Amino acid sequence: MKHLSYQELKQWQDSNKDFQLIDVREPIESAAYSIGGELIPLNSLIKDPSKIDTSRPIVVYCKRGIRSQLAIQRLSARLPQADFYNLANGIYALFHV
Repeated sequence: MKHLSYQELKQWQDSNKDFQLIDVREPIESAAYSIGGELIPLNSLIKDPSKIDTSRPIVVYCKRGIRSQLAIQRLSARLPQADFYNLANGIYALFHV
């Protein structure tokens, strides 16, 4: 599994790299703090991965990086052409840079 640090994510954003950012947390978590992207809770994403754009890299994140890893593990078999990246340590990394 490929991991992306928060600093690397910021570099991608600052350089206008074309990628999809997916937040797999629950709505209440996202309401408290978000770094952007599409909110698609883990269970919803696994049940229906149709919102994943496999034509560009996909960065998946959550609070600490565990649910996003789980999402990538489960979706990789169904979408082998997808270029997934896990945001290492999730949004928790923002507060511990």
